[in-house]
Amino acid sequence: MNKGSSRNKLVCANKTARLNFEIVDTLEAGIVLVGTEVKSLRNGKAMLKDSHAAVAEGEVFLHDLHISPYNFGNRNNHDPLRVRKLLLHKNEIKWLYGKTREKGLTVIPLKIYFTEGKAKVELGVGRGKKLHDKREELRLRADKRDIERAFRERNKG
Repeated sequence: MNKGSSRNKLVCANKTARLNFEIVDTLEAGIVLVGTEVKSLRNGKAMLKDSHAAVAEGEVFLHDLHISPYNFGNRNNHDPLRVRKLLLHKNEIKWLYGKTREKGLTVIPLKIYFTEGKAKVELGVGRGKKLHDKREELRLRADKRDIERAFRERNKG
């Protein structure tokens, strides 16, 4: 995905996914949505925090994705936590199914965005990190931040 492109509009990102999982591979999929869900997504009213994808009966579904009800919707507004179908090619579904059968791998949505007017989700196939791995990564980030801060201070004067 081209991050600098003006055609892609980021709706939301799963900020904790890369902290909690070691992402092995990524994949782009379309999402089957109803009208008020699209309007809510365009307003940025979605949350990916505890969501995950699962392969069932030859199809891929996204669970626990929260899309807030549309403010100006009527009584036919959508259910915020409904299970949503993902649009993938058959060979991609088979590949995902094989990856989810491997020990320790799971499918996590990393971000939702619009490309050429269509809602897309970036799926990451990842392995859960242990607590000590998370602590080490946080410590490395903090050290890197401190080093960069020291260089900026040194080059300032």
